[in-house]
Amino acid sequence: MSNRSAIDELVSLMAKLPGLGPRSARRAVLHLIAKRGVLLTPLAEAMAEVARTARPCLNCGNVGTADICEICEDETRATGVLCVVEDVADLWAMERARVFRGRYHVLGGTLSALDGVGPEDLRIPQLASRLDAEGITEVILALNATVDGQTTAHYIADQLDTRVTLSSLAQGVPIGGELDYLDDGTISAALNARKPL
Repeated sequence: MSNRSAIDELVSLMAKLPGLGPRSARRAVLHLIAKRGVLLTPLAEAMAEVARTARPCLNCGNVGTADICEICEDETRATGVLCVVEDVADLWAMERARVFRGRYHVLGGTLSALDGVGPEDLRIPQLASRLDAEGITEVILALNATVDGQTTAHYIADQLDTRVTLSSLAQGVPIGGELDYLDDGTISAALNARKPL
């Protein structure tokens, strides 16, 4: 592979990242090349390390570098409350807001008839098994305020029935909004104003 085609391949790969198109990817690659020693080489090394070590937490589904993530290992976190999120980006958004000190459960998506995603494709059975194993008394359904998110919340509520207290995020999350795009104040207000389902 020639130097030019290697650069073109890097631009092509960068353009596949969320928020980057071909023009933005070219600018980013040129900036990385210009700052090779400060940015490009350390970035390449960090990416290689993450590619080698990143894995989902066997307990909650978060991404980390060990079989059990730092959040699940943290003994100072509340153990009776479990916050259920759609994906790791939503978990990280909740952590960024620094308002929830319990544990998490990542579903790995939401129910979607259009996309062919059913209950068997999500981590719902693992959620149910965690309730008794970890002594969970409350489950917060912090799912996106979309049709699929609400459908998933109702399905989970039916599955868990009266085993635990169920609540969901309240004010602050707009209809059609996604947690990863909300500011910390909005996430904080929504979590603090959660309501029973």
